[in-house]
Amino acid sequence: MSWNEPGSNKKDPWSGREQPPGPPDLDEVLKGLQDKLRSLFGGRAPGGSGGGQAAGQLAALVAAIVLGLWMLTGIYLVDEGSRGVVTRFGAYVDTTQPGLHWHIPGPIEKVEIVNMEQQRFVEVGYRSGGRQQSLASVPKEAMMLTQDENIIDIRLAVQYQIKDPQQYLFNVADPDPTLKQVIESAQRAVIGKNTMDFVLTEGRSNIADEIKREIQETLDEYRTGIRVSNVNLVDAQPPDEVQNAFEDAIKAREDEQRLKNEAEAYANEVVPKARGTAARLMEESEAYKQKAIARARGESSRFLQLLAEYEKAPDVTRERMYLDAMQEVLGQTGAMVVDVQNASNLLYLPVDKLQRSHPVVAPETAVDSGVTAVPDLTGNQPSKSARASSARGRESRGNNSHE
Repeated sequence: MSWNEPGSNKKDPWSGREQPPGPPDLDEVLKGLQDKLRSLFGGRAPGGSGGGQAAGQLAALVAAIVLGLWMLTGIYLVDEGSRGVVTRFGAYVDTTQPGLHWHIPGPIEKVEIVNMEQQRFVEVGYRSGGRQQSLASVPKEAMMLTQDENIIDIRLAVQYQIKDPQQYLFNVADPDPTLKQVIESAQRAVIGKNTMDFVLTEGRSNIADEIKREIQETLDEYRTGIRVSNVNLVDAQPPDEVQNAFEDAIKAREDEQRLKNEAEAYANEVVPKARGTAARLMEESEAYKQKAIARARGESSRFLQLLAEYEKAPDVTRERMYLDAMQEVLGQTGAMVVDVQNASNLLYLPVDKLQRSHPVVAPETAVDSGVTAVPDLTGNQPSKSARASSARGRESRGNNSHE
């Protein structure tokens, strides 16, 4: 039989080598697979007991792989700033720190990641409008009564964080709705203890701080695991129906405050000036006092000196004092003294015109006419020549009297 005839083993006589067998038959492959599956699920393979042992080993391998994959599902990662809360059949087991951890896979244990650094917000009395930044009022939450029985519209924004994940997840069924109810309760309690004017004007910061304290105390009492970080009083205003009247009242209050500030500024300006004037008057009065004392002492010293001279020559001193006094008195008046006895005749003189044109009468005229002195209307003392002539006249009269 030739090598290429049907039924031959197809050996090539020239190459001296056998050709590799072809691919296995599909029916044989399917039959072998069915036998393996039958042996795996408890059946007996047609080939005897060796097939059952191989099937058992394969089942153990598959079970080990499945078990390994199930154990790998228990690996989890906790990010920075978060905590992992592990529960076993719903009961709390442990709280894990940031990092890579493993727990018994579900449904035995479960892990819930809680972000501890996330800032959460609650809006009470309004809802923010997103990009438009509009505030939609919620009257049911915003309207409340003050101490003086006025209705006020309060809008509050509360910022909070989780401080204890175990308490946050297990102590309260719904932490966020509970927090909102606590905020409303604290807000109404604080507003109800203050008047409307205080809430609308200078008490906004105090109101926010007191509301924050009330909220935190209630949350700690409930053991919610929540820490309130900030309370912001977004808006506080009267209802729309009385808005105009309250605006007028606020303007009047602002005018009152402005006038008070102006009055205080004026007082701060006037009081220092008055104090300075008072201090100046005190200094002037003290100076006048010292001046008066010094003048009195000088007058007393002059009087003592004059007394000593008077005791030495009483008549001369008395006449001198009389003449000096008359000269001082008459020098301040517009009168003229005429010696009628010694004068030969009396001449009529326009005294007022002479005094206006010539303040001082010439000595010769005064001697001839018997005039002792002509005062100056300007208040000045007589001139040197007039005083000399007057002195000569006094000496001649003194000599005549002694004779």
